[in-house]
Amino acid sequence: MIQDIYPHVYHNEFTPVPYGPGSVVLAYEERGVLARFQEGTLVLPRAEELPFLGEEDVIWLFRLDEQNFFLSRQSVPEGDGFTYVPIRHMRMARPRSLAFAAVTGLSLCGWYHKHRLCGSCGRPLVASTKERMLYCPECQIMNYPRINPAVIVGVRHDDALLVSVYAGREYKNTALLAGFAEIGETIEETVHREVMEEVGIHVKNLTFYKSQPWCFTDTLLFGFFCDLDGKADLHVDHSELATAQWLQRQDLPDDREHTSLTMEMITLFKQGKA
Repeated sequence: MIQDIYPHVYHNEFTPVPYGPGSVVLAYEERGVLARFQEGTLVLPRAEELPFLGEEDVIWLFRLDEQNFFLSRQSVPEGDGFTYVPIRHMRMARPRSLAFAAVTGLSLCGWYHKHRLCGSCGRPLVASTKERMLYCPECQIMNYPRINPAVIVGVRHDDALLVSVYAGREYKNTALLAGFAEIGETIEETVHREVMEEVGIHVKNLTFYKSQPWCFTDTLLFGFFCDLDGKADLHVDHSELATAQWLQRQDLPDDREHTSLTMEMITLFKQGKA
């Protein structure tokens, strides 16, 4: 999956360092990241390639191994081979470590951009020097990066798996049922509710498989396998899903990206391991 970057290590401990030569700069425009591909390899700009950016123009984000990444506060012009690459291209980009950094940085970019003013009194928010948090000196309201809990559900029925195609989404490939948790429910209750809402069936034997940070949508995914409980007839909510159907193991698609929890779960079932 996209966060599997071994032997590289992602450090999100809040340990800011000064901006300077060698620092990697993450700049974004309309869900595109400033980057270039050199012989098929993803390259992100460094501080020395953007001499017009100073300490006051960037925000320290995180570290990969010993490499520090900074977010540009301002728009950075394209040039020297660097262009704004759609973030969806990070699904296939290599090295995986830089693709993961680009997607994670986009999530933080959105948070900083949308939390400039206090939602209560409208005064400017101030960055904490102790943790990744923005606060209002007047109201004492604290804001942390947004993380949306959601489920990915692999519903089994004998040798078939329930798959879908999302409605109204840029992503048009095969997917599993999915949905966000609501206030006041457990993540297991989310599974039952989302399956019923999207395809009108009951499930049983819930088994947690794995979680995944999915920074494309600021989401923390919880993957579950479960079994059909009752009739297999589907009543598809077409406002959520373009299609939904039972597919036999041999008919399930192959995973070309090795990026998402969804495709890892589909592959596991296809191989008879789930």
